[in-house]
Amino acid sequence: MNTPRTVKGFYDIFHPQSALYTFMENTARRVFGAYGFEELRLPVLEFTELFRRGIGGDTDIVQKEMYTFADRKGRSLTLRPEATAGVVRAYLESGRHGRDAVCRLFVCGPMFRYERPQAGRTRQFHQLNCECLGAANAQADAEILLMLDAFLRELGLTGLRTELNTLGCRACRPGYMEKLSAFLRALNPETLCPDCRRRLESNPLRILDCKVPACREQTAQVPAVRDHVCAECAAHFETVLGILGREKVSVVLNPRLVRGLDYYMRTTFEIVSEAIGAQGSVAGGGRYDGLTTLLGGPAVPGIGFACGMERLALALDGQGKGRFAPRPDFYFAVLDRECADKALHAAQILRAAALSGTVDFRDGKLGAKLRRAAQADAEYCLIFGAAEFAEDKVIVKNMDDGAQVSLPLSTLGDWAEIRFENKKEASRKGRLPLFQAT
Repeated sequence: MNTPRTVKGFYDIFHPQSALYTFMENTARRVFGAYGFEELRLPVLEFTELFRRGIGGDTDIVQKEMYTFADRKGRSLTLRPEATAGVVRAYLESGRHGRDAVCRLFVCGPMFRYERPQAGRTRQFHQLNCECLGAANAQADAEILLMLDAFLRELGLTGLRTELNTLGCRACRPGYMEKLSAFLRALNPETLCPDCRRRLESNPLRILDCKVPACREQTAQVPAVRDHVCAECAAHFETVLGILGREKVSVVLNPRLVRGLDYYMRTTFEIVSEAIGAQGSVAGGGRYDGLTTLLGGPAVPGIGFACGMERLALALDGQGKGRFAPRPDFYFAVLDRECADKALHAAQILRAAALSGTVDFRDGKLGAKLRRAAQADAEYCLIFGAAEFAEDKVIVKNMDDGAQVSLPLSTLGDWAEIRFENKKEASRKGRLPLFQAT
């Protein structure tokens, strides 16, 4: 009988990789919380119509990539391919739009898209999403970019590039679309990929986002959106650029940056890592002032971004960042079965003093136990055999320098409390982070 296997494009995440994801989530909660963002937990399943209306029927996501099926009542349901539409649905359904002038929400969790698995891109992937609803001013755009920059720096990432563009608004976009359509009509359609030939009629703007080299070559001289926006949109964008400049966030203007979803307007942005090759985008987003009306609600401005956690993990691994979880304080090596109960009680004393570690109840010689303690990267190995059991003592061995001392079990709690205070002091001085990368 064959053993079960994961579905293609879906993966199990074991330690230490799982610790990296926990580190990213905890860092996000700390940084986003400092900017007034509250965590929202969304369902992974939504009615399909939400994404058809919110993302756009012409997008590759809706046409090719969604996991959609009918339930027992024949209703079309979809595993969420992105979070923004769900956040706005929850925002409207909960009545927050009538209660909060500005609502700041963030989401972390799995998303689902049926696409070719590759480095940093899986069919079940994980995102961190932030959405600010109710703020239309350019300062809100700049602040969310500053928050994203702070989050990525707090993770320890370097070698990042912030790309920015403006897409104009509903007032000035039609004028640009006429110029864009005229430019595209002059091209030979046969030189474009099948998707772009379809977009010529349905959504010409998305041709700028195509990654096919032949399409990018054909559209190299396409008119830039920024040169054809209204005075209000131009002033909005200049304000964003000015704030980022004063806060020492360097940006690169990218006239082809239109994002992949239909609801974006004005500021759009993408953060690209030099550490992970061609699939270098680790975060992206922009302003979407028209999304709430697409979903049947009142007109509410919004801006947000999503970070791909698989991409962030690749970038962090590529930079050789160290440990992403607290180092175990102890590894309890039990050398005799008769000692097991007392060893377990001693370990509970250590845990009550906020230390962490495991008890090795397996039979084995001391050398093997010490090797396991080293593999676990424990700071101390507590050795407890028949001789120690008889004397109510335990040997505490420092795994870094090899020094060891014999302690009465009755003093183990005092030792643990001193150890924990030392940990806190070292953490305050930056020598021994408790819950972040080292």
